Amino acid sequence: TMVATSTKYSNATFEEISHLVGEIVSLAETCCAEGADPSCYDTRSSALSAKSCSDSSPFPSHPGTAGCCAHEGLEQKLCLAALKHPPQELPQYLQPSNEELCQAFKKDPKDFADRFLHEYSSSYGQAPLPLLLGSTTTFLSMVSTCCVSPAPNTCFLKEKLERKTLSLLTLMSNRACSRLAVYGKDKVTASYLSSLAQKIPSASFEDLYPLAEDAAEVFSQCCDSVDEDCLPKKLSAHTAKTCRALMGQDERFATCCQGNNLVQNYFCISALPPAPIPAQPVVQKRINSQICNEEGTHHTKRYLFELAQEHPSIPEAFLNNLYDTLEKVREECCTSKDTSACLHSKQLQIGQGLPRFLEKADQLCGWYNQLNFLNFKKRLRESLAQTMLEGSPELLGKLVEQRAHFASTCCSQNSPPLYCAAKV
Repeated sequence: TMVATSTKYSNATFEEISHLVGEIVSLAETCCAEGADPSCYDTRSSALSAKSCSDSSPFPSHPGTAGCCAHEGLEQKLCLAALKHPPQELPQYLQPSNEELCQAFKKDPKDFADRFLHEYSSSYGQAPLPLLLGSTTTFLSMVSTCCVSPAPNTCFLKEKLERKTLSLLTLMSNRACSRLAVYGKDKVTASYLSSLAQKIPSASFEDLYPLAEDAAEVFSQCCDSVDEDCLPKKLSAHTAKTCRALMGQDERFATCCQGNNLVQNYFCISALPPAPIPAQPVVQKRINSQICNEEGTHHTKRYLFELAQEHPSIPEAFLNNLYDTLEKVREECCTSKDTSACLHSKQLQIGQGLPRFLEKADQLCGWYNQLNFLNFKKRLRESLAQTMLEGSPELLGKLVEQRAHFASTCCSQNSPPLYCAAKV
């Protein structure tokens, strides 16, 4: 209940979550007991709803609470139960040192466990529930075992190695399922496609598109599943398929596919940096009327795939911005009276702005990936100073910090989707 509630109300304080969990557990202990009054659940849950609607409610605050409390009876209860906070895009949980973990654990084991469950689950709340439960349970077991061990550091090292796959799977699935929740399955397919195109620019659209579709299908089936084997099993099958298709085309993929642990192989492929920029000439791509037929989204993805191949250093946030632009073109032009004229007009608009957009993205993220952070900020300051001949030093400093923060968050792979989409 602590894990599920912390996931649902990711912005709530530990105290607010504790109050709600205490009430839910008490209700279950009383009303699920053998011989409990048949009206027990209805009575206790109505009292819980009334408490949620009081001005002095100790439960997690939510902007939709007032709207729910305007209803009565079952409608009010169902409305309150459906409330949840948006997931945290930038996880807040930082694992303390072994010594700090043991110090907090020995001081108050139950409080330590509850606070850890809350902090970890609210930070990684988009991971499938069975993975979160498994990851938090094994972590607490590790702490309780190693903090009473005669050699705590050796114990921690051994236990961390044993839970490495589960831990990485939880972090990775939180990112993937966040994308699915924000983008939807179709856009997630496009995102995987462009990522693969950047890692292996020599592969064809026909090679990569089925793999991108398969990855999106895996997460659409497993992100909300309560089957603990769903993600490990389906992700392993997807990784085997990816390795069969690509290991013969690229040495880096071949290296990642060597191990027997398919989930670890998937992490290896996910962590591959983009390939070097190809020497081929960049061809101006055109938006044609095929974008409006039944396979229209297929053509949008091909357009994005070709851009990703030509610009492997441009991160997902920029490519997804382009995907949204192309989908808006489809919406506007495919219902227009003169589709060809509309598409021609949009082609001119995109054609004029796209090279500049890609150049700026290439430049910013190229500097960030190639230079250490201090030299990156220095290069950024020099570049901005040339374009801000009349700007004040304070404004220049503010812009440098803004761009530097954006680059450190959004130029890397697996950047937070909503945050970076807004910042682009």
